[in-house]
Amino acid sequence: MLITGDHPATARAVAREIGITTADGGVLDGDAVGRGEHRSQVEDIDVYARIRPEQKVDIVDAWRARGHVVAMTGDGVNDAPALRRADIGVAMGDRGTEVARQAADLVLADDNLRTVVAAVAEGRRIYANIRTFLRYGLSGGLAEVVVILLAPFLGMGMVLLPGQILWINLVTHGVPGVAFGSEPLDPELMRRPSPSPERSVLGGIAAKIAGGGALIAVVSLAAGLLADVEGWHVSTAVFLTLGLAQLGLALALRAPRQGGGRGERVLELSVLLAAALQLVAVTWAPMRELLGTQPLAASAWIAVLALAAVPGVVVRVLRRVPQRDA
Repeated sequence: MLITGDHPATARAVAREIGITTADGGVLDGDAVGRGEHRSQVEDIDVYARIRPEQKVDIVDAWRARGHVVAMTGDGVNDAPALRRADIGVAMGDRGTEVARQAADLVLADDNLRTVVAAVAEGRRIYANIRTFLRYGLSGGLAEVVVILLAPFLGMGMVLLPGQILWINLVTHGVPGVAFGSEPLDPELMRRPSPSPERSVLGGIAAKIAGGGALIAVVSLAAGLLADVEGWHVSTAVFLTLGLAQLGLALALRAPRQGGGRGERVLELSVLLAAALQLVAVTWAPMRELLGTQPLAASAWIAVLALAAVPGVVVRVLRRVPQRDA
């Protein structure tokens, strides 16, 4: 909205020119704000004119009272109180006064409001990547706990040695986990409302973490049971399936790609590296001796790879279903 000390006719003309209001849009003046008329209709008012500095603060308070996050822009001394009161005060760095810059949370060095859009996009990208990594990492950790706890009840004993658990965490969380930080922005994020500041970073993804962990645990235990029946090395089958299934989940959770640039392929490359390290743990004799793994027959490899692919495929298919917060 537009809040100015100028004449109502001037304010209306400027607001109409930049698309804030329509030709017949109303303008509320400072006298009406002084009487508190704006409080009951603050969400319907687009233009304020003849506004004094303290009345700008009243307008900000009226929006915040309704649970909104308020950003206020300004460049003058009279804007400083509202810049300070708003959740995010944005001052002009070039033509703005020093008072406005000191009162603001964000200073636009180029006085270009498009910079705010770029900053919001970067913030949403970082926030989304943190949530994606937590979903990925906690799903894998939950699956490991479930496998360790349930395997003895299924007659498989202790299927994972301490060294194998450490190796899986190092490979699956260390390499792709870092790559999640460089994931590109999903354009869909800029079409959604901002999440509430009161929402936990895990809000909305706890069930997805549980679902992903359950999928990985089920296929890993299934690999162990199949290995027990076929006479394959149970620990190695579970070890491979558990690690590769987590890597498949990482691919399923990656952000949409807008091009084929190298910078957008960091996660895929990290998953390939992690998968190669996971395979080395079973195929290279020194690593087999260190981790307690054994070679597997070709049929065992086919079964392990097929089972490990299931969680990623399921999650990827479910992500295509329209939802409010992917």
